[in-house]
Formats: sequence, C-alpha cells, structure tokens
Amino acid sequence: MAEIHHPHEHHPDEQLLHLVFGGELKHGSTDEFVDPSKLHIVGIYPSYAEALKAWQSVARATIDDASIRYFIVHLHRLLQPGHH
Repeated sequence: MAEIHHPHEHHPDEQLLHLVFGGELKHGSTDEFVDPSKLHIVGIYPSYAEALKAWQSVARATIDDASIRYFIVHLHRLLQPGHH
C-alpha cells in the first residue's frame, strides 16, 4: 500500500534549513536594525532544533543588552513556499 503524504508533513530525515542571525535594534524597534551591514550571522542549520540551540546560545550571551536581538528564519519556507 502506498504511503499518503500531507503537503505540510515533515519526515524526520528531511532537511529544513534555518538561518540564525541578529544584531543591534534601533531604539524602540522590534525588528529594525541600527546597521544591517553589521548583522551577526550565526549560521545556517539543517533543522529547527539545531537552529534553536544556536539561537539560545547567542540569546543567553547577549541577555544583558536589551538592544541586541536574534532571530530564526525558516529558509526552507522561502526556498519552497508551498512546502512548509
């Protein structure tokens, strides 16, 4: 019998790229950086779990500076928009 795959279902071995990056935000902003050319690119990771570990590490390291913020971007959603 053939397997049925739902369009938004992930397989454990499936590579889902995630980007972790951050930098200093403009005063009072939640997503606008002071100088985008100075963004800290932490890395690209093959799964959300690995990206989350990296994000937690850099977020903890900068916890005392409220103007620094890091983000996780789901690159796989940008590369394959119909496939989440």
